[in-house]
Amino acid sequence: MTENGEDCTLNCPCEAPGKGDYGNVESKIPKTPFVDVKTTNKNNDEGQADREIPVYLPRPPSIPKASKFDKSVSVEDSMRTRKLRSSQESLSDRAETGSSTDSLKDDRTSQRNEQNSISRPQPAFSVGSPVFEDRKSWQPQHEARPYRQQSVLDDQRGRAAKPRLSPVQPIGPLPSLDRNFASATLRAANRIDRDCLDYGMLAKEKGGERLHRNLSDSRLLENMGSDSTSVNSMKSIYSVLSPIRPQDVRNRSFLEGSMLGSGALLGAEELDRHFPDRRVGVYVVTWNMQGEKFLPTNLNDLLLPTDSDFAQDFYVIGVQEGCPDRREWETCLQETLGPHYVMLYTASHGVLYLTVFIRRDLMWFCSEVEHATVTTRIISQIKTKGAVGITFTFFGTSFLFITSHFTSGDTKVYERILDYNKIIEALALPKSLPDTNPYRSSPADVTTRFDQVFWFGDFNFRLGKDRAEVEAIMKGTVGGDMSPLLEHDQLSNQMKDGSIFKGFQEAPVHFFPTYKFDIGCDNYDTTSKQRTPSYTDRVMFRSRQANDIRVLKYNSCSSIKTSDHRPVIAVFQVKLRPGRDNIPLCGGLFDRSLYLEGIRRRMTARELKRREAISSQNSTICAIS
Repeated sequence: MTENGEDCTLNCPCEAPGKGDYGNVESKIPKTPFVDVKTTNKNNDEGQADREIPVYLPRPPSIPKASKFDKSVSVEDSMRTRKLRSSQESLSDRAETGSSTDSLKDDRTSQRNEQNSISRPQPAFSVGSPVFEDRKSWQPQHEARPYRQQSVLDDQRGRAAKPRLSPVQPIGPLPSLDRNFASATLRAANRIDRDCLDYGMLAKEKGGERLHRNLSDSRLLENMGSDSTSVNSMKSIYSVLSPIRPQDVRNRSFLEGSMLGSGALLGAEELDRHFPDRRVGVYVVTWNMQGEKFLPTNLNDLLLPTDSDFAQDFYVIGVQEGCPDRREWETCLQETLGPHYVMLYTASHGVLYLTVFIRRDLMWFCSEVEHATVTTRIISQIKTKGAVGITFTFFGTSFLFITSHFTSGDTKVYERILDYNKIIEALALPKSLPDTNPYRSSPADVTTRFDQVFWFGDFNFRLGKDRAEVEAIMKGTVGGDMSPLLEHDQLSNQMKDGSIFKGFQEAPVHFFPTYKFDIGCDNYDTTSKQRTPSYTDRVMFRSRQANDIRVLKYNSCSSIKTSDHRPVIAVFQVKLRPGRDNIPLCGGLFDRSLYLEGIRRRMTARELKRREAISSQNSTICAIS
């Protein structure tokens, strides 16, 4: 202050602040940042002489208020808190009448209060300087505002100013929620196949990461970089796909042309992944249908008996004297087995039908399927006697299934042996599939060219006793011991002599003879011929390696009585070996039209049963008098 009562300029040494003291700087700067300092002094001094005031007057930056709850809060945190609070206030305005000018006034008021409490060195340029005024003159008014204010204005302009409705309060207590919030669809979609034991390792290895056994390097996941979303998906514990490194793709086997790499589709690692015990289930059925036009109404007892804990991987059904409509028979089989199985192949020779069903998720490990037929009765126009063979390779194990119908007659044992010899010599298999062990094959016997062979059908071998004696022995059997009957069995005696089915075995027989019954009942032949009950329907098997085939079940199906023969069922567990990727694969081919027709019938039958159940319920009708 001068002697005349006039204010000193900022350069006056009378009240110059000391070093580090900026407490009086606020009184020397304009309060409004966008107002020219020189003009303000002219208007406020009421005619006093103009004094030279620096145009580029420095101004301290905005300093937030210190929190009253925590004095140790940093300046940056308090600034964020103030901005967030002002944004929330503008957004929570129920009347939606807030404007950007009000927020600017609040900012200026807070800046004045903050500058009184905390001071900082002033920047080189003031916001209200002419340099910033020139830069601001060409910008639109909307873009000149801060980004926070622009978003608030845009949100207010896009919405109509209307009062919000108050929330509706529930009248009564809300119902309790189920703890399981996942829908049924998601639960079914995320269900894990129990057959794939690879999922059971997800929580035991590498802290929850799954060890990919079908890769040569188990440390792949540790060194692999997730450079794409597909790799991240494959690293998931629910993914069947495994990530592949370019280095693993570049590596080649030291054997030229060998297909025994660790990543082979039919290799050991893939085999252990799907079959840890390296055994596959095979379900074999043989049945002489006697050419009946009418099929059983239900084949569940034939293919899906209740005494079995699990369904098998292969279902092979051989029929002799089959029904005239073979397509109808195959559709009934597909309807019974359901959507988990597909018909891999079917072949016929006259009225001999042979059909192979496989689990649909195992088709990719199966080779192309080949078949061949042999007739043993050339004169007959209808091919009723002969054989049908189907072969394929599964992983590294070759299979051969043969169904046949030998010459009938009680005393024609020699003719049946001739039928057998003709079939093993004339059945031309395999055609293009490679032999898994050519050094142990014989050109004179087709059964020596495959690892696992199953031969079943109506062999027509009889019991060499009178009917009265056979019935007496049957009545004396205890505990299913049929050895007294098998002592008179023609087939068992010929196998002991080595004249038929060389190298084959048969499971122990614990069921009564399957031939010949009166249709629709359990009585043996009551006609004038009085045929002797016999074991005409049999299942034989042989293997290149000892103990490769394990018998789980060998029995007859007594509930199906539409023929004079009872079907015979045999269930096996067969040893598998890894293979090489040098065989032609089936590529997932199956009879899709048959599959769709079988599933459609299952749905129709289920709907009919549901309607019958609804109609059978007795409804009570109240009559009002």
